[in-house]
Amino acid sequence: MRPYYPKSKVEISGFTAKHYDGLMNIITLGMYSFLMQKAVRLMKIKSTDKILDLGTGTGRNACLMMKYLSAQGEFVGLDISEEMISQFKENCAGFPNVTIINRRIDQNLAYEEDFDRVFISFVLHGFPQKVRRQIIRNAFKALKEHGEFFILDYNEFSLKETPFYLRIPFMSIECPYAFDFIERDWQKILAEEGFSYFEKHLFFGGYIRFLRGVKVL
Repeated sequence: MRPYYPKSKVEISGFTAKHYDGLMNIITLGMYSFLMQKAVRLMKIKSTDKILDLGTGTGRNACLMMKYLSAQGEFVGLDISEEMISQFKENCAGFPNVTIINRRIDQNLAYEEDFDRVFISFVLHGFPQKVRRQIIRNAFKALKEHGEFFILDYNEFSLKETPFYLRIPFMSIECPYAFDFIERDWQKILAEEGFSYFEKHLFFGGYIRFLRGVKVL
């Protein structure tokens, strides 16, 4: 897969895509699964919710969310990596109300007031700022009134003030876009795009944040 954004590291293929979940477990010292389970619990999913996952990956998040959904609920995941989609289909084969679609999340989406919740996990930081804005607008448009948008990603922090044992891995692993991401006020940006009633939860010493915004017309 040829990346649309060569400087990004969220467009995953090859070895990294094939072993993504295992690599995330290693990078987070085994805490990735705990983090995702906690985030999904904080979403307070209702049994009949319709959920859209932007950059859905291997289906790990979908499987966690499906524990809360009934047959009347629905999960739709978007991803562009064929390797990820293949794993998603295998992992979520037992859920008839789960759909995976090969689609870019940085372009205008056809969804309009179709979903109760939109979720994006460690994807938004991997795009240029103009593209991030488009993704946020896609989420806003896709949500019903009072629908909730959840972003699990880096919190704002100063890289210069970060301890070297965290700063060096971040600088080694992350793409250039992430350095810009951590300097921005994302609650303010979401407010500018129409979201309100914010709620946030911090993890890993405050370096990871789970941020919720509500669509209110």
